[in-house]
Amino acid sequence: MAKMKTKSSAKKRFKVTATGKVMAAVAYKRHNLRKRPMQMKRKARGTMQLAPGDAKKVIKFFLHK
Repeated sequence: MAKMKTKSSAKKRFKVTATGKVMAAVAYKRHNLRKRPMQMKRKARGTMQLAPGDAKKVIKFFLHK
């Protein structure tokens, strides 16, 4: 049986740290930013750590190694 391919799009969207945590970009930062409060835009800079339940799903279904 052939090896299962990892999802190439997920490789670009998520990063797994050395300790096993999953980092991702913060949501709601693409368009319509004039409607968003400045505080929300500041907090959405950079990346965030996914919740443990979401991280488990991302590793299992998209980034399996």
